Amino acid sequence: MASEIPALPQSYAPGNDSVFSDRSGFYSMDTNVPGLSKLILNKLNMKDYGEYRAAVEGKAQGITFRNYKELFQKMEETFKFCTSCNKLPEHLTEGQTLKRCVKCLNVYYCTKDCQKKDWPQHKKVCKMLRLVAIDRLVEWLMFTGDLPFSTEKWSKPVAEVKNWEDWLPMQGDQTSCLDAILSGANMTSLWKNVSRPRPDDSDLRQSLWRIQSEFLSRVLTVGMGIRHFSLDPYAKPLTIHVAGASHNETMGARVTDYDELNKMFPGHQGIEILMVGPEVVDGPIMRPPLRAFGPKHHVYISAHKGLYHQFWEDVVEKEEGAKPDLVIGFHPGFHANQGLIEGWLPTLLLLRDYNIPCLFTMYSEMELKCSLQILLELEIQIRDSGPNPFTSQKPEQVQSCPNKIPVYCNSHYICFQGILPEEDVEEPGPNN
Repeated sequence: MASEIPALPQSYAPGNDSVFSDRSGFYSMDTNVPGLSKLILNKLNMKDYGEYRAAVEGKAQGITFRNYKELFQKMEETFKFCTSCNKLPEHLTEGQTLKRCVKCLNVYYCTKDCQKKDWPQHKKVCKMLRLVAIDRLVEWLMFTGDLPFSTEKWSKPVAEVKNWEDWLPMQGDQTSCLDAILSGANMTSLWKNVSRPRPDDSDLRQSLWRIQSEFLSRVLTVGMGIRHFSLDPYAKPLTIHVAGASHNETMGARVTDYDELNKMFPGHQGIEILMVGPEVVDGPIMRPPLRAFGPKHHVYISAHKGLYHQFWEDVVEKEEGAKPDLVIGFHPGFHANQGLIEGWLPTLLLLRDYNIPCLFTMYSEMELKCSLQILLELEIQIRDSGPNPFTSQKPEQVQSCPNKIPVYCNSHYICFQGILPEEDVEEPGPNN
């Protein structure tokens, strides 16, 4: 265990007038989109989202945590508010303390009366929130390198792997791999330094799989997009852009993160995954896009920090990078508030007018319906939409409203391309 966690540096913040300011990330949960709460920043003495990212990445400067125990304690404090009345620790009367639900170990109450009042709502999600509480700690192993664990070669053609039920049997017995992680030094250090008992091994194995599924969900969703639009990676190299990429896709990213595509399309002509977004995190994937493909049978990953439509003007139009064969958007969230749709509007119109095949994912059916409405108002042709067969299996809690039903990353998707045919565009009536 490290004796000292490095301190916080100056962080990137797009600015208060930007549609991509930290307000979108932190306040989006009020529209049913998971996000980090301002409470987290206050408790960790951080001024913005970028400082939080820097701390998780181990690039901190300024504020120090003496050890991992202190770090985990501070993280737990970000969840300490009364789920019933929203009272914070500093607002408690003398002698009062916030006590955790003993079943889920995830929510807190300031009094027994608050707990009793909240129980009719909390009992609906208590068991699920217990899994959330385990996962948010085990997820730390993504940054230690224990996760994701390696996967097996595909024993079926890609056309026959339509969902998790088709993918899992190809993986064989993962017991030895999972047991190695369970008995590893990082797992031991984790539960030594958190303020809760270590779950049993069966719970931890399931947690490891849920976190693994979230990682793989992005890759398999890209593969689904390739298949949906009948792109042929054996006929020519493919360029795939991830528009609106953020810390979720790029924090701790490795150049091997999309190698599952090699197993989906063995012997392909080359695939480049280019992540573009204003909150792309610096790391080994921060390099220019490819001008020409290198050796075949490889997946190349690169990243560009900035808005997608500006990237198009600065890079694609100047032929510094290839036009995309497919654009992916993981949880763009443009339904959440007017600022987000204004920020996404130039990109959506660009993708429409250039007739680019696109696949965007959503957290929930509600977000799917709202996003469909926005795209139809922009006269964008919807090719397909619905539940994603490769949705993450890891439940996501809306942190400021713990008793909301958890949602799942990439749980729904929309495929769209080009502009609606004229016959599908409603003409204004005489009374409009």
